[in-house]
Amino acid sequence: MDLWQPDTGETLLARTPITFATGAAAPVSGMRWFRDTHRADIQHELEGWPEGPTYTARSAGSSTARTLVKGAVVGVGLAIKAFLSMHGGNIAGTSTSNAGTDVPDDPADEVHDFPVMWAAPGTIARTLPWQLDLDRSPTQLYRTHAVITDRRLVIVGFDCVKGAEDFIHDELLWEIPRTSLQTVELRNFKRGKDSRIIFGDGSWCRLSSPTSASRERLTRYLIEPLDFIPLEELTPAQRETAETFAATQAADAQAPLVKRNACGCFRIEVVAPSTTVATFGHPGLNTTMDAHGKELTPTEHHPQDFLT
Repeated sequence: MDLWQPDTGETLLARTPITFATGAAAPVSGMRWFRDTHRADIQHELEGWPEGPTYTARSAGSSTARTLVKGAVVGVGLAIKAFLSMHGGNIAGTSTSNAGTDVPDDPADEVHDFPVMWAAPGTIARTLPWQLDLDRSPTQLYRTHAVITDRRLVIVGFDCVKGAEDFIHDELLWEIPRTSLQTVELRNFKRGKDSRIIFGDGSWCRLSSPTSASRERLTRYLIEPLDFIPLEELTPAQRETAETFAATQAADAQAPLVKRNACGCFRIEVVAPSTTVATFGHPGLNTTMDAHGKELTPTEHHPQDFLT
């Protein structure tokens, strides 16, 4: 692997796959637009971008028909599953948590239109790399990861080799200092895996993560203050738990990052770059301990121990 690395004295916090988001509501399903503040399409104005498709939102009639067909297909699938279940059939699969909701945060930008870039001329969002667009750079050929440090938000890319998760040779595509970020918002409509990053100049982008866990890795250290607790300020029991957890990770693991959660527990995060993989980025090596330094079991966590 040839991974992008931060400068000396800069702390690597997270690495996760990221792309421009994709519409999910029937009128805009599978689509995305790049807009100025007057809702004009600006994809042909973006410097260095290759040609991409031009989408048109579906009419109310075609959207209704599409929804009805999809509903019928889902209904048939549920009926088949119910039949199999009642007659002893084995249904594979495990349930997963889903932060998605059917209620849009902003119908204008999620149902009637789906901008993933909102940018006046000369603003930061217009500098984002075209490789984030699945229409121009599909993930079976090329991957894009966001890297978060205590100083920067970085986007890197690399050629994708099927079946070779550790074949990563990073290309630096884009970077911005954290001081240029204004707000990071979770967007839960439909899939619950999108985020909106608003820059200091008012421009913004909507990005998508492959899972809710990877969205948490993207947004946690962009939303939360970086108020890590120095190891020497922990109690002996807390420090022993943090250092023991770090010692069980890969040989290149950084010193543990410890934060106090709102409930009074402590989150311990360890970043080991060598554990990065193409599909999921850095896995997010973390655990939680209570005020006495006891590592919590999964059933002992509080809601405040989680961001999303």
